[in-house]
Parts: sequence; C-alpha cells; structure tokens
Amino acid sequence: MDFGLVLQTDPPASAVVELMRRAERNGFGYGWTFDSAVLWQEPFVIYSQILARTERLIVGPMVTNPSTRTWEVTASTFATLNEMYGNRTVCGIGRGDSALRVAGRKPNTLARLGEAIDAIRELAEGREAVVDGSPMHIPWIEDSRLPVWMAAYGPKALALAGQKADGFILQLADPFLTEWMVKAVRTAAAEAGRDPDAVTICVAAPAYVGDDLAHAREQCRWFGGMVGNHVADLVSRYGDHSGAVPESLTAYIKERQGYDYAHHGRSGNPDTAFVPDEIVDRFCLLGPAEAHIEKLERLRALGVDQFAVYAMHDAKERTLDAYGERVIPALTG
Repeated sequence: MDFGLVLQTDPPASAVVELMRRAERNGFGYGWTFDSAVLWQEPFVIYSQILARTERLIVGPMVTNPSTRTWEVTASTFATLNEMYGNRTVCGIGRGDSALRVAGRKPNTLARLGEAIDAIRELAEGREAVVDGSPMHIPWIEDSRLPVWMAAYGPKALALAGQKADGFILQLADPFLTEWMVKAVRTAAAEAGRDPDAVTICVAAPAYVGDDLAHAREQCRWFGGMVGNHVADLVSRYGDHSGAVPESLTAYIKERQGYDYAHHGRSGNPDTAFVPDEIVDRFCLLGPAEAHIEKLERLRALGVDQFAVYAMHDAKERTLDAYGERVIPALTG
C-alpha cells in the first residue's frame, strides 16, 4: 500500500513545502493538495517547489476540474513539471465542487469530465486530442507521462471512472462503502474492455493519531460536511431511497442546513454540526496508531492501493511522524 498526504495550500506556501518534505522522510510517496483558486494559493506553483525540494514524491491535485483552466493549459503545466522533475505528477480530477461553486458556477457534467480526462492525458503525453471541437497537439512534449485519477461517489460517476480513469479517488474510509464503490468501478472497467485490476484505488480521508477520541472527532468533523456536499448532489439526482446509492451514505445529511465555503475543509466548521460521531468514525481514521493499522488492513484487503491522509487538523506533525514510525512500516513490510 502507498501513502499520500493531502493539504490545503494556505499561505505561507513554504509551510506546505516543509510538510511535504516531512511526509517524504516518513515514507509517504504522494503529495496532494486541494485546488480552488479563490480559497487557497495556486497549487501548481507550489508543486514546483515541492518537487525541487524532494527526491521521489509524486504530486498532484485532489482534485482539479475541467473548467478553471483550459485543458491544454492543464496538460502543458503537468508536462512542464514532468520535464523539469522527471514524471512525478498525477492528475486527480472531478466535476468541481468548491472551485466552481465558490465562484458562482455549477460543477461540470460527467460528459464534459469524461472528455477532459481523455484530452488532458493525451495532450500531456504528447499526443493529439480534441479540445472544444478542435484537434490540438503540444509539439514540445516528448516523454511525459500523466496518470489521471477521477474522484467519484455516485453510480454514473463510478462507471465513468472505471471506463476512463487510470485511478479512482474515494474521499471517505468506510469499509462497507469502499467495497461497494470499488466493485462498481471495477465492474465498469471490465465492461469497457479494460483490466479492472489496472485501475489504481485511492482512499482519502482525515487521519488523526492520538488517544483523545472526542477531540479527534471534533478536529475531523468538517470532513463529513465536505462529503455531505457531494451526497446532497446524489440525493437530489437519485432520491433518498432509490437504491442507486447506499442509504448508509445518504441518511446522515437529513439535518443538513447548508454550507459556507469560507470554512471548507477546516476544523471547527460551523456548518457540520449535523454530522454525527458515527459518521466521523466511519469516514475517518482516529485513535492510536494500532487503530489506524487495523482499519487500513481492512481497506487493503478490499483492493485499496493508496491511503491519502487529510491533515487539516491540529496534529499534522504528530500524525505524519506516527505514520512514519508505526503505520507505514506495518502496511508495507
């Protein structure tokens, strides 16, 4: 199992770079960041500094979207980083939540997302692609490689991930839901004529190492609110009891009143009071290192290839060090 670190690009950018360096020293192989231009600093600028100051860390957004940058700009940016630092990038992508909604726009359709996945990968690897109806090729790209991993929750999005993406990003760590969603992705991949085992499975969720479970829950309750944005979209599309989405995912948002992106992804978010302890425990990894190891072993048995640690809480360094000392060695041998 691989491990990643997920951060927001809050200023100063130097602090993000230093945490990524600490993660690499502790055995993490991936460095991810949020990508929302209004809420945080521009991640691709910071990736260049992370790559320059690490040796093997692979970096990318969790997640970008097809709208805030044109597809050729996204592809060219990844290819430039690859040329400078040796194919150490990955493109996480989704329909767009905070990046678009905070700017007053709607998330992309799945059809447009599917087109973007193909075009960005083709362009970034030096091949021709169609962008908004026009054939396009970036001539200076030679040896760039760009895996494109898609974030998804609902049935149609999971199917698209299986049909087109190199990897699937699931932003919650509940074993039951993980099993259900991984099966959906791999089934779609097989039906599309792809090798289902070739789709990398990445679970991303807050991890908080410490003995005070009540405090850890309060530090990570924001995550249930963030996931709730996507769940609300699913409920509006499929209904509460359609059977298309497990009720164990949708039931908890009944008391949800709204969401202010000013607090997005932050501990103490006042819009997450509706999130019960049960959801925090199911979606996150909390408690001593042994509890993290036990849950990660269950996820690995379900086919999870990477666990990405959301570290938006007050124990970033302690958690990274505990993973380096205890958790990662237990899961990698």
